[in-house]
Amino acid sequence: MPEKKEPAPGDGLRSVRTTSLFRAVNFELYVKPNLVIMGLGLTAFVGCVGYITYMRSHYDAMGYYPAVQEDGTEQFVKKKSKWD
Repeated sequence: MPEKKEPAPGDGLRSVRTTSLFRAVNFELYVKPNLVIMGLGLTAFVGCVGYITYMRSHYDAMGYYPAVQEDGTEQFVKKKSKWD
């Protein structure tokens, strides 16, 4: 019978006694990090945030602002001057 090793600091969740269901549901806690997938995810996230920032500045430069209508919906409306 193998002797049980005492968990040491830095062992992480692998040293904790868990059920198979917990390991199946939370598999990302037990697998080794994949740098390629992490890089692709980071690139996609930065691309999405950049696109949202670009579109927001694009609408601001065109003179649009988000206005809330009477029924509660939000719509982009072009700014109008009271002097026109």
